[in-house]
Amino acid sequence: MILGIESSCDDTGLAVFDQQSGLFSYERTSSQVDLYVPYGGVVPQLAAREHLRNFPILLEDLKQKISPSEITKIAVTCGPGLPGSLAQGITFAASLGLILKREVVGIHHLRGHILSPFIGKNLEEEGFRKNNFPHLSLLVSGGNTILAKVSSSFEVRILAQTVDDAAGEALDKGAKLLGLKYPGGPEVERFAMLGNAKRFKFPQAFTKADEMFFSFSGLKTSLRYMLEKLSDEDLRIQFNDICASYQFAIVDILVKKMEQVLMQGGFCSMGLSGGVSNNSFLRKSALALGKKYGVQCHIPEAKYTGDNASMIAFAVAVDESHASKIIDFYPNWRL
Repeated sequence: MILGIESSCDDTGLAVFDQQSGLFSYERTSSQVDLYVPYGGVVPQLAAREHLRNFPILLEDLKQKISPSEITKIAVTCGPGLPGSLAQGITFAASLGLILKREVVGIHHLRGHILSPFIGKNLEEEGFRKNNFPHLSLLVSGGNTILAKVSSSFEVRILAQTVDDAAGEALDKGAKLLGLKYPGGPEVERFAMLGNAKRFKFPQAFTKADEMFFSFSGLKTSLRYMLEKLSDEDLRIQFNDICASYQFAIVDILVKKMEQVLMQGGFCSMGLSGGVSNNSFLRKSALALGKKYGVQCHIPEAKYTGDNASMIAFAVAVDESHASKIIDFYPNWRL
């Protein structure tokens, strides 16, 4: 029974994974999103304070479902993330480890995301590794855009990553320019569903197959210049089309880069992870791409796309070799 603890940013999470059944005995995430609506983004000091408040509440809730004595190992996010938030989770994990006399291991937050598409799958099933690896992983969130190759031993090799803004960051910043509330990504998607994605053309960087990078800062700048030229009436009339076109430009470059890698062959499956992977347009596009190249596309349930403790517990359950025995926080921990 592995207890996962997540507090890399503004979500406080606890989850218990039962290795015998392959199911979660407990899962809960406490979101702080409503707290940051007036600020338009996460405030680090407030996030750390809320983790301190939420962990005891979640622990009491967990104790209603299972006895803490049943926990055999504790896994905690050690980075990357906000220093204050990481410190709260690590302190909580270390305290529980001392009380319960259980081993505490550290997990790279992004490894949890990358493995999350396999939650609910039987990794010990005959042929699973042969049929799914090498695996092409696209991790898209507010802070990361990474395309990686995952081997059957769960080794991760980065193929491409952003040189500036992440895809989720571009969506949130674009939403702010458009006057939409935080968090912006879901808001852009909501209006994009009503618009024509081909109405406007936004610039895309690194479109060639030998340019293994992502860049979204120019896209955001292009949107700002467009909005400065529009009257309030024109913006009102074209608002849905602008959202649709802006979202399309971001998703299209993500899918293009995945396709450029798939064209080279050698992959048995592909998958999405991270908060932006909950975007319905990206999901449909990825599923269509997988079908085109005859590879299974794994996408986690919506509750596993954002920051959550389930993926932390799961990452240790399936691949403890990459867990750290030295518990410390690494805000800029590289994958």
